[in-house]
Amino acid sequence: MYYKNRKGQNNKVSRRQFMGGAAAAVAAFTIVPREVLGGAGRTAASEKLNIASIGSGGMGAGNTNACGGENIVGLCDVDERRAKGTFERFPKARKWKDFRKMLDEQKEIEAVIVATPDHVHAPAAMAAMKRGKHVYVQKPLTRTVYEARMLTEAARKYKVKSQMGNQGHSGDGVRSICEWIWDGAIGEVREVHAWTNRPVWPQGIDRPKDTPEVPKELDWDLWLAGSPERPYHPCYLPFNWRGWWDFGGGALADMACHVCDPIFSALKIKYPTSVQANATEVNDETFPKASTVTYQFPAREGMPAVKLVWYDGGRKPPRPAALEEGRDLDQASSNVLFLGDKGVLRCGEYGDSPQLIPYSRNREYKRPEKTIPRVNGSHEQNWIDACKGKLDQACSNFDYSGPLTEMVVMGNLALRREIVGQKLEWDGQNMKVTNNDKANNYVRLPYRKGFSLDEV
Repeated sequence: MYYKNRKGQNNKVSRRQFMGGAAAAVAAFTIVPREVLGGAGRTAASEKLNIASIGSGGMGAGNTNACGGENIVGLCDVDERRAKGTFERFPKARKWKDFRKMLDEQKEIEAVIVATPDHVHAPAAMAAMKRGKHVYVQKPLTRTVYEARMLTEAARKYKVKSQMGNQGHSGDGVRSICEWIWDGAIGEVREVHAWTNRPVWPQGIDRPKDTPEVPKELDWDLWLAGSPERPYHPCYLPFNWRGWWDFGGGALADMACHVCDPIFSALKIKYPTSVQANATEVNDETFPKASTVTYQFPAREGMPAVKLVWYDGGRKPPRPAALEEGRDLDQASSNVLFLGDKGVLRCGEYGDSPQLIPYSRNREYKRPEKTIPRVNGSHEQNWIDACKGKLDQACSNFDYSGPLTEMVVMGNLALRREIVGQKLEWDGQNMKVTNNDKANNYVRLPYRKGFSLDEV
């Protein structure tokens, strides 16, 4: 299982205005150094951190290996086949199947990587934070709005260092896009389009009817964790769980925490005021084969109201007139188009390779100074440095990535079978759909006994 002057005539802000805007938004990246030698209950910057992973195979193997310079003291996975390579690489680490037992019994753990299927993210991360452990949680942070809000508040309450695994947020691209847009490179942005080639796993299918035997290396009951009971079937493992409502978040939750990250940062958005979706046939078991989700955001911080449209399953936005004939609309497997009143900016899925179009504009544009601090090292190292007190916070800590995740997974409310096609009015502060009671049933989902955020 357990398995990354706005309003001046030339549309440029003054130097003073730009620097002020940059300073206000640097909090989204929160990588200001702070020299701390360590104190009671905290690891000194010069010492190695005691790290455990929950979900040690798949993506978790990569995250754990990236932290291999620290002390890897615990490895938890319900599928011994999936975790075999990581178990062998760190033979001194204690091996576990139940993360709750590991966190209760292995007291030396200081920090925890959570790289499980999505439905286990919130219970595992909450269990770790309640015990004072720093947490690195793979994207999407959670499956539901409620879970994202609870993890964000818990990181503050328990005073732990947090990081979501949207590794693009440690890259230069997101920061460059912010600096260009705040510099007025494309003018006011009132519309953004984001799309991906996902799903690359089955969706739009029903639950299998056969019930094959559970492999002896897999603890199926622990794999289900808080999700409703169902018979084991290999169609869920090790990767295709992403397309099932009970386990994943479909293409939107899987990729939008990457793809929409530069949008969230550069346009300083937070809670949408409404969301509406249309899709291919929807059922209660899996996400649709293709969908379009439209978010509306209010004006904020001197920026106009903006529409964000998400596409998956092969759907794409209209080709912008500014893109030269013969040039492909796609430049990566996932893409973003910022449509400004003075031009168009596009980038790849992690904010990679930002470009202005037409390319004559890209060549002529004088890049602004780099005013946002850059990350040194990997996304995992950024988190480790925060855990050791070298930084105030990791760059995608939950104060940033929690609201980003809320925005993303809120879109899935509009894809439910009895709701798709309807416009949902959203009160983000109170996590409530104000015009559709049925949709509110999905803001917070029930858990099987022993896995609710209150119980772990």
